[in-house]
Amino acid sequence: MTAASAGPQRYQERYPATPEAAAKARRDMALALDTWGLPRLVEVAEQIVTELVANAVEHTGTNTVGVSITRTGKESARIAVTDTSHGRPVPSTPSPADEHGRGLVLVEALAHDWGCEPVAGGKRVWAELRADGER
Repeated sequence: MTAASAGPQRYQERYPATPEAAAKARRDMALALDTWGLPRLVEVAEQIVTELVANAVEHTGTNTVGVSITRTGKESARIAVTDTSHGRPVPSTPSPADEHGRGLVLVEALAHDWGCEPVAGGKRVWAELRADGER
């Protein structure tokens, strides 16, 4: 992505469902937010998009993952990750010894709000981000 392709309100991209997808999406989300003058959202956006993309790649069997970020206000944005699975993600309660299972718990803790909705051909998992830190 180049700064010019991150329009004033929305950026979207599709990535092959590979382990590298999360890093590419993280980089693109950070560039979009910086371009829009929202650097305060970058760290949280990077963590959330990493978890949502990694979940889609690891748990859905999809070939590609769609990622978008939309500016929803002066200091807010919405990240959405789409895949071809109709299964809804469910936060788990991992034990301290578990190596996996904390992604959605982290998304829930960092996002102002989050959820999942069906779309044609799969689902969209989204997270609302606000620079004011309010939940």
